[in-house]
Amino acid sequence: MAALKHRGYSAGHPWYYLLGGEIPPLRAIFAQVSTGAYRGYLASEIDAIAGKAKPQRSAALAACRAKLTVDLKADIARYRQCACSLRRYREETGAEKPVVAQDVHTAISLKFNHIVNGFANLRTLDAVPQQADMFDLF
Repeated sequence: MAALKHRGYSAGHPWYYLLGGEIPPLRAIFAQVSTGAYRGYLASEIDAIAGKAKPQRSAALAACRAKLTVDLKADIARYRQCACSLRRYREETGAEKPVVAQDVHTAISLKFNHIVNGFANLRTLDAVPQQADMFDLF
C-alpha cells in the first residue's frame, strides 16, 4: 500500500506527526486504502463468512457490515477530534519541537491506523460476491 510519508515515517507512526507531517484528510486515507492490497485485520473472518451457506452468510455479512460501519464512523469522529487537538498543540508549542512523541501524536496515529483498517475491512467485505438465493430465480 502506498503510504502517506513524511521524513521516512508513515502517517500510522507517531513520529510522522512529531516531525511535522500534514494531517491526512479522510479522502487521502481512503485513496491509499483503495489503491493498496491491504485487506484489513478482519480479512480471514470475512473470508470465513463468505464461505457459509446462503441464509447464515447473508445474515453474517449484514451484521459484519453494520458493526464495521458503526466502528468506522466512531473512529472518524475521534480522528477529527485528534486532528483538532494536534493543530491546537502545534499552535501552542510553535517553533519548539519535542524530541519525544506526545500523547497527541500517538492518539492521531492510532486513529489513522483504525481508519485504514475500517476502510480496508469494508473494501474486503464489498469484494465478497453476492450470491442470489435459489428461490429468487423464480
